[in-house]
Amino acid sequence: MNTLRDTKIGETVRVVKLHGVGAIKRRIMDMGITRGVEIYVRKVAPLGDPIEITVRGYELSLRKADAEMIEVEEIE
Repeated sequence: MNTLRDTKIGETVRVVKLHGVGAIKRRIMDMGITRGVEIYVRKVAPLGDPIEITVRGYELSLRKADAEMIEVEEIE
């Protein structure tokens, strides 16, 4: 299982599944991260937290803990 946290800078991936529960999953979905959406990884902070991504045309920063809950697949 690949997660968003494992994705390298400059890669574009597609969301397969969200693994969070309750309020955490709802918060991720409210940010526009839902199944099937494409995410481009723009930057990763020097210590690895947070991760800056582009989703649905806007930039977003995610904590590593949140990125681990997002299962992704590479776009071929």
